[in-house]
Formats: sequence, C-alpha cells, structure tokens
Amino acid sequence: MTLRSALFASIALVAFAAPAQAVDLEFYFPVAVGGKPAETVQALTDAYMAANPDVKINAIYTGSYADTTTKAITAARGGNPPQLVISLSTDMYKFIDEELVESFDRFVTDAEKAEWIGGFYPSFMLNSQYEGETWGIPFQRSTPVLYWNKAAFEEAGLDPEKGPANWAEMVEMGKTLTKKDANGNVTQWGVHIPSSGFPSWLWSGIVAGNGGKLQNDSGTEVYFNSPEAIGALEALVALSETDGVQAPGILDWGGTPKAFFEGQAAMIWTTTGNLTNVRANAPFAFGVGMLPGLKQPGAPTGGGNFYLMKGSSDEELKAAVDFVKWATAPEQAADWTIATGYVAPRADVWESDKMKA
Repeated sequence: MTLRSALFASIALVAFAAPAQAVDLEFYFPVAVGGKPAETVQALTDAYMAANPDVKINAIYTGSYADTTTKAITAARGGNPPQLVISLSTDMYKFIDEELVESFDRFVTDAEKAEWIGGFYPSFMLNSQYEGETWGIPFQRSTPVLYWNKAAFEEAGLDPEKGPANWAEMVEMGKTLTKKDANGNVTQWGVHIPSSGFPSWLWSGIVAGNGGKLQNDSGTEVYFNSPEAIGALEALVALSETDGVQAPGILDWGGTPKAFFEGQAAMIWTTTGNLTNVRANAPFAFGVGMLPGLKQPGAPTGGGNFYLMKGSSDEELKAAVDFVKWATAPEQAADWTIATGYVAPRADVWESDKMKA
C-alpha cells in the first residue's frame, strides 16, 4: 500500500471538525534532505482535504530552510503571509522578534494544551516554546546521527554490527577504514563530517559530546569561546590535519549521502531525516548510531516546526491549527516518520502499530 492510499484509508477512522465556511490556506514548506518528502507533504495535505472538504490547502515547496524563511518574511511584510510555515526550530526567535507569528496557545483549549501540546517530548519543546507560550509545533524534527558502511567495516576487519562508542574509537576506526591506492591517493576516507550547510549544528553536537553547549535555553547568550566549544572545534579540525581520517577542506552537507553511497567515506554524520534516503540508495548494509562523544554521548535537536503566521483571520488560523493537530497525530506522524526518517516528536507516535512494525 502506498503512503497516499494509506493516508486516504486512515482518514475514514477519524472524525474532524471542519470550519463552517470554506477556508483557503497557504502552507510553505522546505526540503533539506534527500528522498521524496515533498511528495509526502502533498499526500498529507491531500488526505486532510479529502476529510475536510471545506478547507483547501495550497502546500507550496519553497526550497531550503533559508529560502523558506526568507519567502515567509517577505510575504508577511508584503501583507500576504501564508497561514502556516515549516521553518527551522531556531527560527522561532527571529519570528518572535519580528512579530510575525501567533502563539498556538491562543487557538487551543486548556485540555488541548495539556494533551496535545503537552504530549511532545520536552527536548523538542525547548526551541518551540518561549516565555511560557507555544510558538512552534515540532514536526520534521531531527538529530544528527552517525551512519556506517557495514561492508567497509567487515573488509577492514572491524565488527560490522558495532559503530564507534566514542570519539577516540571513531578516530581509530577511521584510520583502519581510510584506504589509499598505489599512488598514495585516498580512495576512501574513514569519516565525513560536513562543514558547510549546517556546520554550527554538527559542531554543537561535538560540543554536547564534550560536555558543553553553544547557547543558553532562552537563546540570549552564546558560549562560542568556552573550553568545551574550542576543544570540540580542535577535535574536528584534527580529523583531517593530524588524524588523517577525513578529507581536508570544506565538506558539503548536501553531498554527504552521495559520498557515503559511492564509497568515498565509510562513516558519515548527517540527519536522521536522511534515513529513508540512505535506506533507499545505499548499495550496502549500513548501521546507525548516536554521535560519538569526546567525553559523553550528546546531540542537538534540529529540524523544523510548524509556525502560525500573523495577518490572517481567526477562522483561517483555527483551520490551520486543526491541520497541524491532525498532521502531528499518531497515524499521520507515523506515516511522515516512516517516509522520511525524521524523528517522531511524540511518545504516542512511537506506540502506534505502524511504528512498532
């Protein structure tokens, strides 16, 4: 059964409260990973509209996260904002500062605050709530993880079922996995941690594994020059300069899965959101594990939230919130996670039969 047919089959089991009058909504969304998430978003919106014929949602693919944020801000300043945007969780502060978003709390009951909003993992709400209000709803959320090529591990004499437990193991394994041809040219690097695209995100993962963090929980203070941050950056640079396990220079975020598929790197750091892409395209068995830490396990959360843009009628915004509630419910959220690899941000999604299967 395809995702689209599964979604249409599932909507018959759920009752929806459609607005009294026809409502037209616009919804901007980005794509930052490989695979077919744009098709999945369209399937979700189509399924919702089939169950709610009085609501029309124009789901508009708006490019990268940065492109999407820019287009949403431009549309809002031009007096024609979309009702919904998926943008980075860290964009919450920008949207609040620019007074471009509405609090979801204004459109839900106290019971919904407790049961729906209260059902998201607290770690994902740290950059979804601010000063006691809910400004973003976690959806395509992620963490960076390490992927390893089991065939490359086996060829190098390593246990293909065990990835590195910490940074030191990653470096030692990386040395074993780095291969050179007869002329001394590297044909396979041990590890590939991209340094463009989302560099601060991955750096913050190394910092977390070094016992630190890059900012406080309210987003008002940064710790770029802390010993933990500096040590993390030094360890990253050492991978290519002294350890010899990573290619020198800038490594591209978008090209990271391709480097993995083509055997240019035996281990890569990238998002859980690439899981389905890797599963579909890797020509070998692979493993997935937590980021290897310098001192401890640690990883940042990332990915996108739903944001409710100012500038529309309450009727439109209520309909937008209803769609967000539906999209984050276990049935639909499980379909999204399975189709993309993004982390389901609620415990009840993981308890669904689909996710267990």
